[in-house]
Amino acid sequence: MRLLTAALVLALGLAGTAGAQTITVGARESGQPPLRCGVDGTYAPHAFPSLQGGLQGFQIDLFDAVGKKLNRPVEITGASFSGLIPAMNAGRYDFLCAPTTVTPERAANLLFTEGYLWTELQFGIKRGTAPIKAEEDLRGKTISVNKGTPYEQWVRNNAERLGLTLLAFDSQADAVQAVLQGRAYANLAGNTVVKYSATRTPQYVADFVLPGTRFHWGTPFRQDSAAMRNQVERVIECLKQEGTVAALSKTWFGAEPKPDDAERVVFPGFGVPGMPGYEETPHAVACP
Repeated sequence: MRLLTAALVLALGLAGTAGAQTITVGARESGQPPLRCGVDGTYAPHAFPSLQGGLQGFQIDLFDAVGKKLNRPVEITGASFSGLIPAMNAGRYDFLCAPTTVTPERAANLLFTEGYLWTELQFGIKRGTAPIKAEEDLRGKTISVNKGTPYEQWVRNNAERLGLTLLAFDSQADAVQAVLQGRAYANLAGNTVVKYSATRTPQYVADFVLPGTRFHWGTPFRQDSAAMRNQVERVIECLKQEGTVAALSKTWFGAEPKPDDAERVVFPGFGVPGMPGYEETPHAVACP
């Protein structure tokens, strides 16, 4: 994994700046109109501020590769995750570059590509805190999350059952900081983000993974954008087949994807099998 000195500190300090940035990747000199996408620019290692300025991360590199395959520039704008889907539905973005968990509720209102990563719901805790061994260990605790995410929804859905208190923030960096400051017992987020944060700050520890919470992380589009969804999915499938997605995963997450990981698996049809918006239409992988 890339050694990025003080990456978490930088993400914490520049959260507002990252939210206001727009960078252009992909085929910048093609003369074609750009594709516009939004991302949470404080969500390391997926997208976060670079020491050289701009944004860096797995999502930035992935959609740089997508744009080059499509021969189109891709304008990536950083914003709070909670506002990304409304902004896309309002026409500000063509799609989202943010890693977006494909849930039945979201898939009923959006179109998704197949997943290019698996995500699981994982807790991060402050070093010295007793490890979480089961959901019951969370009883009566305060949990920090990034707003507008399935992690917030999980806490809300289980608040009454477990007596949870929700602390929701506009950035994942702030949610981590709440744990380090003792304002929250644990932070709930995606496994890649929790593990990355744990490698960057010694006081934050990757802990309990909620059983049965493996989901596709895919690319969302408006429901009127089926042709563009299918076009981008074909490119993602090509990048999987060529090994690009797996190589980016190893670079940013520090482990070689297994043969059955989403970075390597080309799923049938368009979209996520079994979810609303899925098209069973068979097609061969064809790289541009």
